[in-house]
Amino acid sequence: MKKIFLLSLMLLFAQQVFAGAIDKTISNSGINKGAVAVSVKEANTGKTVYSLNETKPSVPASTLKMVTLSASLDTLGKDYKFSTKLYKNTNNELYLKLGADPFLTSANLNQLFNTAKNKNILEPKNFFVDDYIFDSVEWGEGWQWDDDLNPLMPKYSSYNIDKNLLSIVIAPTTQGAPANIYTTKFYPTTFMNLVTTGNFNNITLSRANNISPDMLTVEGTIKNQLTKQVPINNLKRYFILRCEDAIRNAKIEYYNNIIQKKTPASNIYLVDEITHPISNAVNEILKNSNNMIAETVFKLAGAKFVNNTGSFANSQKMLNAYFDKIGLNYSDIRIVDGSGISKNNMITADFMTEFLVKMSNSEDFKNSLPTAGEGTLTNRMLYFKDNIRAKTGTHCTESAIAGYITARSGKTYAFDIMINDPKSKNGEKKSLEEYIIRDIYTKF
Repeated sequence: MKKIFLLSLMLLFAQQVFAGAIDKTISNSGINKGAVAVSVKEANTGKTVYSLNETKPSVPASTLKMVTLSASLDTLGKDYKFSTKLYKNTNNELYLKLGADPFLTSANLNQLFNTAKNKNILEPKNFFVDDYIFDSVEWGEGWQWDDDLNPLMPKYSSYNIDKNLLSIVIAPTTQGAPANIYTTKFYPTTFMNLVTTGNFNNITLSRANNISPDMLTVEGTIKNQLTKQVPINNLKRYFILRCEDAIRNAKIEYYNNIIQKKTPASNIYLVDEITHPISNAVNEILKNSNNMIAETVFKLAGAKFVNNTGSFANSQKMLNAYFDKIGLNYSDIRIVDGSGISKNNMITADFMTEFLVKMSNSEDFKNSLPTAGEGTLTNRMLYFKDNIRAKTGTHCTESAIAGYITARSGKTYAFDIMINDPKSKNGEKKSLEEYIIRDIYTKF
């Protein structure tokens, strides 16, 4: 009994020493301690070994993707495939049934209509597009309207195609003369060309949505040709234009309007189908932090959960059911999108580490997270080599990282660090994250 008591005292003392190391690291960083939330738990037992502001709601940024993706995969299944199908009915009419495939390209549409041509479907009476897989909401709650030219946060919808980005080429002419500006694919866009050919590249783009959402002001100087990508303003319009291109390229005779209509359940047959595996999305979401794909997968899971049109409300139902299934208390958090873009998302560090502890037995989940030198950790955490698996998050004044670290002691810990400090630089927050993880790695 005495030995057990002494052992307990030693463990308690060791834990206080470890906690003191992290406290000192945070104090030395110069970042306000009140702006830092940290939770560290033993992955196999769930025992808390360090905590700071762990129940304080904070903005998780893209670390939220681990949670929403896990719930979505539980609903969709690991063998799920994004699918876009072209049907023909007995009345010689075509139906394009959309699956909101985030990997769909214009080339894929060309393939579908070339197949139709090869099957002698040359003069369809009508062409319908079935977009009922999603509702009409194309942005998440609390997304920043003044950041709508950010290529990292395009709109998303049933009409996903070409990453929902418009490629704009800016090409030099002669010294001092205006540059040439054009899109690689036709889309009705007006350019206010304020770019001159000069000795270096320095280009800025802006858009006044209250005046004309399809007018872009391009300013600066250009020396070497470059391509800028901006989110497409009207996804449906862009998609229909690509359908018209594909119909012309296949030399199919059709000059009527493309009409929105649900695909009938009978008297149709499949002409062709384009699919992409969900595994592609897992890699893009967790390693490259792709927001559009994260939102699409989250909404698709909501659609499957209720067997109806995808909406955030249905995704929320799916998410809550998942939390109930794995026994995770979600009463003190708020999730309003699938990607973590919104500043209205609020979770606690304790919630995140509880989630990670529950997921710690899933090797598929842990191995899907980037390690040092991969994805968003390409130039970070190199000190830890293969001992870390983590998801990063950055949003305005917030920085976050969560995942697993195997310490030198051989123990694996689930950790979550969220820093919401408007006064410190992003690099300072990232450095503090790494130093805290280094304390866990070397001392725990």
